[in-house]
Amino acid sequence: MAERHTSRNAPTGRHDLGAQDPARIRNVVLVGPPGGGKTTLVEALLLHTGALSRAGTVEDGTTVSDHEEFERAHHRSASLAVVPLVHRRTKINLLDTPGYADFAGEVHAGYRAADAALFVVPADAATDGTLDDATRLLARDCLDAEVPSAVVVTKLDHARADLAAVVGALRETFGERVMPLFEPVREGERITGLQHLLAPGSASPEQAAAHDRLVEAIVEEAEDEALMEAYLDGEEVAESALVADVDAAMSHRVFHPLLPVCATAGVGLGELLDLVVAGFPAPAERRVPDAFTPEGRAVAAQAADPDGPLVAEVVSTSSDPYVGRVSVVRVFSGTLRPDVPLHVSGHAASFLGADHGHEDHDEDERSGPLSYPFGGQLVPAAEIVAGDIGCVSRLSAETGDTVSSPEEPRVLRPWSMPDPQLPVAIEAETRSDEDKLSEALTRLAAEDPSLRVERNAETHQVVLWVLGEAHADLALDRLRSRYGVQVVERDLVVPLRETLAGPATGHGRHVKQSGGHGQYAVCDVEVEPLPAGGGFEFADRVVGGAVPRQFIGSVEKGVQAQMARGTRLGYPMVDLKVTLVDGKSHSVDSSDMAFQTAGGLALREAAEAAGVVVLEPYDKVAVLVQDSLVGETMSDLSARRGRLLGTDQVGDGRTRVLALVPQTELVRYAIDLRAATHGAGTFTREFAHYEPMPEELAGGVSSRR
Repeated sequence: MAERHTSRNAPTGRHDLGAQDPARIRNVVLVGPPGGGKTTLVEALLLHTGALSRAGTVEDGTTVSDHEEFERAHHRSASLAVVPLVHRRTKINLLDTPGYADFAGEVHAGYRAADAALFVVPADAATDGTLDDATRLLARDCLDAEVPSAVVVTKLDHARADLAAVVGALRETFGERVMPLFEPVREGERITGLQHLLAPGSASPEQAAAHDRLVEAIVEEAEDEALMEAYLDGEEVAESALVADVDAAMSHRVFHPLLPVCATAGVGLGELLDLVVAGFPAPAERRVPDAFTPEGRAVAAQAADPDGPLVAEVVSTSSDPYVGRVSVVRVFSGTLRPDVPLHVSGHAASFLGADHGHEDHDEDERSGPLSYPFGGQLVPAAEIVAGDIGCVSRLSAETGDTVSSPEEPRVLRPWSMPDPQLPVAIEAETRSDEDKLSEALTRLAAEDPSLRVERNAETHQVVLWVLGEAHADLALDRLRSRYGVQVVERDLVVPLRETLAGPATGHGRHVKQSGGHGQYAVCDVEVEPLPAGGGFEFADRVVGGAVPRQFIGSVEKGVQAQMARGTRLGYPMVDLKVTLVDGKSHSVDSSDMAFQTAGGLALREAAEAAGVVVLEPYDKVAVLVQDSLVGETMSDLSARRGRLLGTDQVGDGRTRVLALVPQTELVRYAIDLRAATHGAGTFTREFAHYEPMPEELAGGVSSRR
């Protein structure tokens, strides 16, 4: 969701978007590659059902789904859009998702809110007999989402459309039971309709064979004993009985019905809607996410009962200039009503770890006005029942939070989110922007769990961790357009370290006299590097009270302060042992601060004598790529000064490459990997340790002093 805006694509009002019976609700997420026709299909379905009087286009920026200024300007979806329509007295919530990998977090949210998926792929997607790597990755994600899925093949009128090739390519990923329910009917080059393959008495031998394979697949996967008995007895199974069992066949996530659709010609739209109503699961048939009390005790999942206890989840969040924060919620149980007490729980850190930047919280508040989302519009709602999707205004909730009754507070296990791996350093453009930046970033992170905000205390940089360049552009655009904050990008500063190249001695002398009490402190130290990870050790071998006992700790503090400031380039020094061996003091002018200063000077002299080694952080990287790109990936990691640790075969034509790589070489790796693997490669990283940077590179590092 994003800023609300007025457009000619407002709902016509021909249908009441309210629903009372969960059995008459279908929640369907549309996923697939960019340019596959998801948003255009939504427009066509809205027009077909009378929800719109005129369909918009992506090119003109007039679609219901792409309602954010960023989407209209770039002609592509960037956020989850919920678009309801009504067909055969059933409310269908269509959840349109972006196809670009940069916005994968929106797709994951769509899977959580939906009960079934439509994988939308264009008819020209397999001109070489196979799907591209990025589309196969999206298909695998669809299978992993654990929701029943069907396939829609769009753009049948494209010059290079090849439905048979697409079906064959889809079977390579989804399995052999990608089964077409219809065959296009053509008059010359024009598609005029569809031939139902479930109907008995198909026209041609090929259609008859396809009919038999389809019936066999539904009968076998549905596990309907009566249907199976009739089929084995050779009876002609009624089309209505087969359609009614499609949802049971889909429930095992092995059978995937396929529908060819030509949105521009209006072909297949009614058949698709009929299938969703008659053959897709209702909310009561989905597995509810694991539920817990805020204290972490597991509780029984609630059924999709409007009269049950309230359990809902925020699947998307946005800011509206007129009504404030708007939370899109999927209600799993109970009925959400306006102006009633609610409990908001956010416990992602407990399940996913604090690295995701969202602290656990529990708050009691009241619900604001309710509405139904219609793309960027808000349609007033009296209540939102179990199984439905709606909006609540003025909640403090973040995306992923659970909304429940204060009497029975609940926390749902959060859905998995892609881990952002592209760092973007930013700073406010003006002092006025600086004052607003912190709050704006907090709101931005609350809306988008796939974005992580890091305020690095060492480098003093604000870093946005995003999924890709387009994700970064969207975040910066939202800072500007939603919150009025102008920012500029800066080069990322990687936190380096320093240590000594070898043992050395240092002499620190701090003597000043300017009237009154002076400053007098002298100390001699021996310094030696410790093994990597050795930390800091301090010892003293002072004899005869050369350095009074009360000032030995002062020398140590001065050394540590100098280590924090660094010596060569201004980066912190690590892995040192410092031994105080001698010194001098004055009965009047010696002080704690004087010996701190002398200790720092002694370390600087020792560092100058021994030489300073610059250390850089290394990450352990796991890169998942297609088998055909393993060699290229390994060569690229080696070129980044990485050390290869091995490879793991993960199946499905993919290999995981493990390596240790300097962080300085990974700043743009998310972009480079996506380009090299055509959008199908992914990687994870975790900090490993520090290692010396080659001197030829260290010599080019800018000083922070």
